[in-house]
Amino acid sequence: MLIVFMNQMSGADESGHLRSAQVWIGEDEGVWRLGWRNIEPDGEVLDDEWYEGNSWNELLRVYRHRLAMKLGEGFRPLIEGIFHEPGESAGKNLGVQKLQCYSELYGSEELYTELCAWRRRKAASGRKAPYFIASNRVLRLISAFVPQTEEELLQLPGIGVSKASEHGVEWLEMTARIQRTTTFPLNWVDAQLQEEVFLSWLYKQKEQKYKQELDRFRIRRTVLLGIAEGVSLTQLEERTSLSRRDLVEELEGLEKEGYDTEQLLQVELDEITDLEQETVWKAFEELGDTFLKPVLQRVYGQSPNGDEAGGTERLYERLRLMRIRFRREEPGKAKVG
Repeated sequence: MLIVFMNQMSGADESGHLRSAQVWIGEDEGVWRLGWRNIEPDGEVLDDEWYEGNSWNELLRVYRHRLAMKLGEGFRPLIEGIFHEPGESAGKNLGVQKLQCYSELYGSEELYTELCAWRRRKAASGRKAPYFIASNRVLRLISAFVPQTEEELLQLPGIGVSKASEHGVEWLEMTARIQRTTTFPLNWVDAQLQEEVFLSWLYKQKEQKYKQELDRFRIRRTVLLGIAEGVSLTQLEERTSLSRRDLVEELEGLEKEGYDTEQLLQVELDEITDLEQETVWKAFEELGDTFLKPVLQRVYGQSPNGDEAGGTERLYERLRLMRIRFRREEPGKAKVG
């Protein structure tokens, strides 16, 4: 095997003992291999192979994910720059990340729990998804820095004038009951947050990010292979563990990127009569393809009965599949709606 990349890694364990390791990439007759080698103090070598296959793109995603895990455990590279992303951790962004790190490590769990309960009630009463009210990170920041005024609220990343005006009074009612030990402005965080603690937190964020990217890459590959084999959405559900709705969204994304999804569309729409397909097509031409509810009502009536087709959700699925074909074949007729 030809080693095309290797970097020496080192770091101390919880007891302070120095650890050594190597991360490497090799190639052997067109097969890529990726691995990690622990080098014990007594010279013993323990190998852990992370990847073996012919996809360089998959190897890179596995590399980023697994390396982020090791960096989160405290390992650091002998040669710097192997994990740099353009523009990351620079200027204002670095300050925001440190505030987020501090809030997740040292925030008040009691206040955070209270804020989450408030968000659930707010979301239920307004019939909105909780993240539309406030993200977990915003609630973490509030729980850690306990702002007492609207001016202090506005110093937290993710809280603008609109959010402060809409929810600030209720947030401040909760924080007023908490005795805080820190002050505003928050420029003290940079000095108080230990660099190694911050780096470990940062690499944990990377680990989660790269795990999602790897999962998405593998799901997309499975879907594309399934399309080539002529499988159905039901079969893809079993292969990917995604819902039919998520799979249709994946198809829409693939179509936008120029992939050919027609074979799967044909499998799914084969049971729909030519007359029904013509009616749907005409409705798209007349009503536009942005909003599906008017099309649904035009084709299936004001109170559509989708029992035989698997429910109204399945009718919407049919329309979304038909819309993929419509947008590909009649791009000039698509309307904003």
